Amino acid sequence: MKKIIVLGSGMVGRVIALDLAADFDVTSVDVSRDNLAGFAGTGVKPLQADLSSAAALRKIVEGCDLVVGAVPGSMGFATLREVIAAGRNVVDISFFPEDALALDDAAKAAGVTAVVDCGVAPGMSNLILGYHAARMTVQRFACYVGGLPFRRQFPFEYKAPFSPADVIEEYTRPARYVENGHLVVKPALSDVENMDFPEIGTLEAFNSDGLRSLLTTIQLPNMIEKTLRYPGHVEHIRALRDSGFFGTEEVDVRGARVRPLDVTSAVLFKHWHLHEEDDEFTVMRIVVEGSTGKRATQIQYDLFDRRDRRTGFSSMARTTGFPAASAARLVLAGRFVRKGISPPEFLGADEAAFRAVLEDLAARNVVYRMTER
Repeated sequence: MKKIIVLGSGMVGRVIALDLAADFDVTSVDVSRDNLAGFAGTGVKPLQADLSSAAALRKIVEGCDLVVGAVPGSMGFATLREVIAAGRNVVDISFFPEDALALDDAAKAAGVTAVVDCGVAPGMSNLILGYHAARMTVQRFACYVGGLPFRRQFPFEYKAPFSPADVIEEYTRPARYVENGHLVVKPALSDVENMDFPEIGTLEAFNSDGLRSLLTTIQLPNMIEKTLRYPGHVEHIRALRDSGFFGTEEVDVRGARVRPLDVTSAVLFKHWHLHEEDDEFTVMRIVVEGSTGKRATQIQYDLFDRRDRRTGFSSMARTTGFPAASAARLVLAGRFVRKGISPPEFLGADEAAFRAVLEDLAARNVVYRMTER
């Protein structure tokens, strides 16, 4: 039986490990004993280790058939670099700020297949665009995505399936998109617009920096990603941001040097923490416009997913973790063998791989509904 090492056993890493354990020998690695305790009786082997140690990491992945990276964004790039240096094939979902394509030469030299950003967005959004860009002339791509609680609580009306610091990164990193063939950079939280969704009503969409590799790998005249929240959320977040609560420069507080971001993250955690009993959902809309031959085409994918009460898996963990697990199966089966760094758009360009991922997700009741006009 092939051996998989899953690095990180948080909410998403746990889903990936449990899903893959049905077919493979899976070991989940995390520094937190509490995170690992949840694997008792599941068939997943827990291993407590500090993944910030390069030496420890290389020893852990030695001899395995595949590594799945699900560590916090702050550790993601360094972890991926070490896994590649160890010569292990890898599927990664870590949302790190660095450019994964900077490791392409190293991955090719090591003969490593590395599928990165393999979650929901980035991830499925890239996969879908990659598929259609290889088969039609695309003029416009837009992705709208968000994960939210059903219960709305003032003032933020939000719960985070991962650390507040990673969410705040979305609110502070400048948003890049393409308009009329030109790269445009605007502050995050800008260009707010209201959008209606049949399952939940009106949400607000704002600019966020989620295109990532698509800005390099696929050349389109118009391309944008926006994050979805309940109406009014942006106003509260802008007030915090503009008042300096997300600052990374240390300030003096009664003789102690602290970063405002660290304090804000700690305070927000109790308000934003997604509990096991919280019902939540993921909503996503992808629009691809262009032409096939002389025929103008608009293709739309819609996803609405909610917590699975039977398994206890949150929607965000399901919609993020299952694409990574599907990609892992493709790599292990030798159905995707491209060496180097492969963002999901490369996976999507392969029709068999594209269909396999969508079928895997549908089998787990994560359904992308496609309409074409």
